[in-house]
Amino acid sequence: MIRSLGAQLSLWLALQSLAGLGLVCGALYLALDWTLAQRRHETLAQKETAVRELLAEGRAEHRPEELPHVLDDMLAGHGDLALQLVDGAGRTVFVRALPADVEAPAHRFAVAVDGWPAPMQATLQLDPRADAALLRRMAWLLVLAALGGTAVISLGGWLLVRLGLAPLRQLAAQTGQLDADTLAQRLDGRAQPAELQPLIAQFNALLDRLAAAYAQMEAFNADVAHELNTPLATLISGSELALRKSRSLAELQEVLGSNLEELDRLAHIVADMLFLSRAQRGIGARRTQVASLAALAAEVAEFHEAALQQAALVVRIEGDAAAAVDAGLLQRALSNLLGNATRHAAPGSTVLLRIAGDGDRTEITVDNAGPAIAPAHLPRLFDRFFRADPARSQADQHHGLGLAIVAAIARMHGGGTLADSSDGRTRIGLWLSAAQMTQTSPNGAAS
Repeated sequence: MIRSLGAQLSLWLALQSLAGLGLVCGALYLALDWTLAQRRHETLAQKETAVRELLAEGRAEHRPEELPHVLDDMLAGHGDLALQLVDGAGRTVFVRALPADVEAPAHRFAVAVDGWPAPMQATLQLDPRADAALLRRMAWLLVLAALGGTAVISLGGWLLVRLGLAPLRQLAAQTGQLDADTLAQRLDGRAQPAELQPLIAQFNALLDRLAAAYAQMEAFNADVAHELNTPLATLISGSELALRKSRSLAELQEVLGSNLEELDRLAHIVADMLFLSRAQRGIGARRTQVASLAALAAEVAEFHEAALQQAALVVRIEGDAAAAVDAGLLQRALSNLLGNATRHAAPGSTVLLRIAGDGDRTEITVDNAGPAIAPAHLPRLFDRFFRADPARSQADQHHGLGLAIVAAIARMHGGGTLADSSDGRTRIGLWLSAAQMTQTSPNGAAS
């Protein structure tokens, strides 16, 4: 069940108001009860003093048999007061009692009376019914005040909560207008409170990333269509030409050989895309300890020897390090880096393959002389199918996934990529984290 934030806030505010007003009203009730008890105590103390003065002053004009009349006169007008006098022999000299159904605490004291041989025991009682009635009325009044105050505060709190949540409703309305066709819109936070500004900024940043990812996905789809369209068009046209008229065995073999090359290119593209898809799911590299990365790089350079000689290039390996890596994946990344450098290096120059490790991370870069890469293109070098050359040179041989695979292999090793281009030299590479990983790595053909 979905809970309303406004309802929860209003409910908690009502409960807190009821609790607060209940405590205040309870305190007032207890204070009134204590005040009335103190007043009854003081009243009894005052009446005790009056009784003592009346009986102990030794008034000669009052004979003992007149004592009840004197006490009646004193209690005149005090219908809530009861008095009982008992002499030393236990005889009741005077009594004025409260109704039988009234219970009141007894205030007892001894008093000497002129003309009596022994002190008398006096008992005073004060009728508490008037105070009890006042307390009941006050209790009902306080209960009604607490409930009424809670209702008023709750209503005001509900209105304030509703007004306070209005910005959230406005944001919800704005986000409801967003879809794939309106990713260029951003949330307007100018009229929103300061507390929501970080959320709006983060959401707009998310929209920026989504828009970039959506644009990249559209470009990726277009590039995939382009990369697959070329070999498919070649296969279709070659097959149509072969079927238009009778061909000799040699001619058919030539057509099939050409088609096989295009099919092999398609297979490489599909295999590389599957590799990137598996790597995108967060699969890590299965690492083993490699004592010399320079030796591993030398094997890769030897594999590229023919292409390097054809481009009149020389490879020099500088530095060495030992690291726990997936040797097969790292060879694939180095092969892609060397292949990229071979295509773009100035003829007759030297390609530098540098290896450096400090224990926490290992960097491997390939540095070549050649045309500089625009700074705007450097962040996108490792995107799928991205080419800094708008003419898409050598697109029939290299489909633009090589550096994307390098980035994926770097991520599988907990690392990242490196790229800079200045002063006629371009340096592209990757760095690997020293953290150990045990996940199984995906397999795929070299780009």
